[in-house]
Amino acid sequence: QKYIIDLACSTARGFVLDGKHEEAIPAALHALRFSAEVYGSNSVQLVPAYLLLAEASTGAGRLLQASKYLSQAQWIVLRTPDCSVAVQHKLHRSLGLFCAAEENFEQALYHLANDIYLASSVFGLKSIETSGGYFHMANIFFRQNKMDIANSLYAEV
Repeated sequence: QKYIIDLACSTARGFVLDGKHEEAIPAALHALRFSAEVYGSNSVQLVPAYLLLAEASTGAGRLLQASKYLSQAQWIVLRTPDCSVAVQHKLHRSLGLFCAAEENFEQALYHLANDIYLASSVFGLKSIETSGGYFHMANIFFRQNKMDIANSLYAEV
């Protein structure tokens, strides 16, 4: 079953990266279903599947559904005192991207700042994981027409 979880997650990620958000949703749902069977319905192991579902739903324009998946992931993380910093950084990245999709830029910047802080504490300031947060933050400043800040962050990436 763990192999099926990995396969479903990989398939969903592939569809998301190809911009095929609708196609990613069934694969991510399978990953969630099998993760719940293997780890339990409140396990932190479900968070990656919820985040994939949220990203796919956001890309498909299903913001209400994406919000529900993000809320579930956030609830699990909050209820897991020993939740890894890596999972927390991914949650904040997803929350930031969701807020950006809703054009709630201040909240998006808040979550992306947390993403960068957490990613840098685990992976280092110059890591690819951390630079992704800078990139998404730069995109938000670009959308706000704050070009000096956006260019500075793009240079950091």
